[in-house]
Amino acid sequence: MTTQNNTNNRITFETDGYICLIGLNRADKRNAFDSHMIKRLSEALTRYENDDNLRCALIFAHGEHFTAGLDLMELQDKWDKGAFEFNDDEIDPWGIGGKLRTKPVVVAIQGTCFTAGIELMLNSDVVIASDNCNFAQMEVQRGIMPFGGATVRFIAAAGWQKAMSYLLTGKAFDAQTADRLNLVSEVVANGEEYERALTIAKEICTAAPLGVQGLLSSAQDVSRSGIAAALANIHSYLPHLFHSEDAREGAMAMVERREANFKGR
Repeated sequence: MTTQNNTNNRITFETDGYICLIGLNRADKRNAFDSHMIKRLSEALTRYENDDNLRCALIFAHGEHFTAGLDLMELQDKWDKGAFEFNDDEIDPWGIGGKLRTKPVVVAIQGTCFTAGIELMLNSDVVIASDNCNFAQMEVQRGIMPFGGATVRFIAAAGWQKAMSYLLTGKAFDAQTADRLNLVSEVVANGEEYERALTIAKEICTAAPLGVQGLLSSAQDVSRSGIAAALANIHSYLPHLFHSEDAREGAMAMVERREANFKGR
């Protein structure tokens, strides 16, 4: 395992085989997102996206809490100064702008997970939550509104009537409620969320990387272009996949009754 901390240590970055481990590292502030932490998280995800040796990212948090959301005091004079703007070469952790992410992200959550934390996990692919989690999409209680995707993804996951009772009031809810609202993939005992998320990340890494990326892109087509366009576009992914070395390896592994060894080409 290799380790590298970004400049001001707001985010930790490690690699473990094919997995990229990205840690929120502002535990003394309950991992609240300030402008520096937002920038470092984007840098970490962009580094993951651009590294062909990495197949899955796992976002987790140091300390007892995932995140208290946005550091509104630090960000107050930065709303119009690019704190949430990302160029075409950068990954936006919340998937609003920037470069489109093409590889999977798993998230492990414990303790407090407010506002931007919920929107971060809604922009991921697999979410493992500790049973001690406390959620709240409370922007309306702070004089603003959710702007990291909750107005779209929270409603898409939970349905209009279920979502709006939380979005319009900002009231808190627990891990079991998050599970019922389809906001998380699994709820596990407190302390087990990281290992469970890591297990899933490892399972993803055994799959064919090109197949995983094609699948993810096809699924993203729905939110980008709608169901009809996504269905019409499915076959466009096939020529590249069927002519890949991984497709041949997958077929041979099936015939020879062994585990496939995919190379991502």
